Amino acid sequence: MSGSFTVETDHGVSVTDVTDLVTERVPDNVEDGICTVHVPHTTAGVTINEAESGLLADVETILSTLVSDDQAYRHDEIDDNATAHLRSMLLGSSVSVPITDGHLDLGTWQSILFFDGDGPRRRTVTVAIVGDS
Repeated sequence: MSGSFTVETDHGVSVTDVTDLVTERVPDNVEDGICTVHVPHTTAGVTINEAESGLLADVETILSTLVSDDQAYRHDEIDDNATAHLRSMLLGSSVSVPITDGHLDLGTWQSILFFDGDGPRRRTVTVAIVGDS
């Protein structure tokens, strides 16, 4: 079983909580299994962490610090978006979450966070579910 949804971003670097959008794609008949969330974009990523607003701003700050806009990147000669590619590599393009008793088995403060490093854009997020009913 699989599905997808879109995320609209409104500025260059952003982090969006997509937990509810992923949860909506877990079929009612799946009791136990695995949910994989994949971002098919080279300038976006996905991770699991707390969706507290200060932390989300901190994520944007640390990614901008680790991959500075002040560097001369070779890829910028082609697209002028090397920082977005490099930042997304730090997060990765997919996460997997167990499904237990019909629900995503996330910790109390865990959320599925979508990162866009090259916005504003319309992005696709793919959700694939394998499970037992």
